[in-house]
Amino acid sequence: MGITLFYAALIICLPLATLILVGARLGPADYWAVVSSPRALASYRVTLGAAALATVFNTFYGFALAWVLVRYEFPGRRILDAIVDLPFALPTAVAGVALTAIFAKNGWFGEPLGALGITVAYTPIGIALAMAFTSLPFIVRTLQPVMEELDGEIEEAAKTLGANKVTIFFRVVLPILVPALLAGVSLAFARCLGEFGAVIFIAGNQPYNTEITALLAFIRIEEYDYPAAAAIATVMLGTAFVLLITTNALQAYARRHEIAP
Repeated sequence: MGITLFYAALIICLPLATLILVGARLGPADYWAVVSSPRALASYRVTLGAAALATVFNTFYGFALAWVLVRYEFPGRRILDAIVDLPFALPTAVAGVALTAIFAKNGWFGEPLGALGITVAYTPIGIALAMAFTSLPFIVRTLQPVMEELDGEIEEAAKTLGANKVTIFFRVVLPILVPALLAGVSLAFARCLGEFGAVIFIAGNQPYNTEITALLAFIRIEEYDYPAAAAIATVMLGTAFVLLITTNALQAYARRHEIAP
């Protein structure tokens, strides 16, 4: 326990405390001026909007992918299962370069999409795409173990009582998976908020349009304005903490609801 607490204090608490203390150098008025500037507010909108879009997509697609990997046997299943972990192993900058090349106007997917009037690269859609790519494994890997441990006898019992497949899924299976799904969604959304390498290449980084908050903080660091960078970072840090607290509360409620008769 002592080693664990020392590691947590050294690796987690100390950097966070330093971040808050550096941001506090500004004073309340200057801090508010930095975090509420038009450019900062625009970066929040871009980041939160793209993260929400990516998380919604991954919620449905990640659930379906985990379900297929657990419930079905088919040729290439192990390969597909291994590909899910690719965003963990692939450097995010490499992922950003690859996505930009594929979805650029002359790319494999970008050219046919451009013919339909859809532009992905250097738009908020591209940001959401990069975030979805890097955060998908969090939902799949969180759901998979729970799906594998589902007792098939519960579904059989519901079937013998006259429930159809839709009723069994929504009334029996889904309530058991909700806590794990909430955990995966929160982790995926938090990863989207902090994503940097995969986004900056495909975003275009246009202030007020495709500039994410992480990049704005990085720009302030390059300008040696460390208090402003820390102030912007604390906004995203606070958002992540609120998200995690809310998710834990929802998970606790879902578990109580599951246990209740």
